[in-house]
This record gives sequence, structure tokens and C-alpha cells, in this order.
Amino acid sequence: MKAHTKETQAAITPQTALQLLKEGNERFTKKNMADRNLLEQVGDTKSGQFPFATILSCIDSRVSSELIFDQGIGDIFSARVAGNFVNEDILGSMEFACKLAGTKLVLVLGHTSCGAVKGACDDAKMGNLTALLSKIKPAVEAVSEPADAAQRNSKNIDFVNQVAVKNVLFTIDNIRKDSEVLKEMEDNKEIIIMGGMYDISDGSVTFFEG
Repeated sequence: MKAHTKETQAAITPQTALQLLKEGNERFTKKNMADRNLLEQVGDTKSGQFPFATILSCIDSRVSSELIFDQGIGDIFSARVAGNFVNEDILGSMEFACKLAGTKLVLVLGHTSCGAVKGACDDAKMGNLTALLSKIKPAVEAVSEPADAAQRNSKNIDFVNQVAVKNVLFTIDNIRKDSEVLKEMEDNKEIIIMGGMYDISDGSVTFFEG
């Protein structure tokens, strides 16, 4: 499988980009990964890159976007931070990826049993991690159930996963609110901004559509 060129990238629509990720994840879960020569793709991309998607995910070692979507070199821009939230630097990176480099889809990808979300649920404090987890706390507060404080912690995995979903949705809202560039591109149907959740137990991704 060859790396994308300017021509193949231009032919991809936002919906096609989404379909490519869906098909890649299906190949991954079925252990039927595409046959690609990564070193050949290094050569293909030495003079330029033409990715079709930008993915913001967690630093979790189990959630490598290139692997779980079965993509090769030059296929996606991958931004990673614990808790998959956005800040000015990540938004700038996304704007570069979409407006200047031509990607057609922005995917915010959360995952089950997220350690950063667990830390936010437990109000953990440690060095710079304290400030990082504060970015996720609004999602914790937005999940109203269970009301019992004793159940609103990392031991309640259902609560953790609900917070992780809410955090993805809040991150999408923040992208639209804080990036005029990306919001305009979405309004003009040049890109799709959407969310998803990766299940660490089976490798599948659920996309939030509609």
C-alpha cells in the first residue's frame, strides 16, 4: 500500500476519511491488517506528506492511533496528551493540519479506563499533573450520576467511562469555540469534527455520529 499523494488526498472527502478510519479499525480488530511496506512509505513521503485525518488521543500506551486504525506513515496527524483535551498549542497544530496540510477529519478519541480521567475523578494532585487534570474536572462535574460521592471515583469504572465520553464531547465543543479556523471549515463542510471512544478490552472504536 502506497502513501497518500496530493492527488489521492484531494480526492478524499470528510465522509471518506471517516470511512477509512472505520475500515482500518475493523481490519485491526479482525487481525487482517493491510499489507504495507513502511520503509517504502518513508521514501514515498520524504518530499512531502498528505495525511487525510487528524486524531487527538490520550498518551495511553494502549491507544496508538496508527495501530488501532491500521494506518501507515503519512496517513494521519496524531496529537497526544493525557486526557485528550485541547489547548492553544494543540488547536494550532490542528489548524495547521486541516487548513494548510489538507486533512479532512478531526477525531477526538477517548478510551475506556482512562488513567487521566480516573485521576480527575479522584481529584489527584501531583506537580504539573494537578493543572493537567483540572482540564478534565468539568467533565467529572457534568456527569450527575451517581450522586453518592462514595461512588464518584476511579473504583467505579462505569462512572469513569461516562466521564471519558463527556470529556470527548467537551473537547469537541472547545475546538469549535476556540478555533474560528476549524469552525469555519466545518461550517463549510471542508472537514468533520467528531468524537469516538476506544475500548481497551477489544480494540474497537465507537464513533459519535449525528
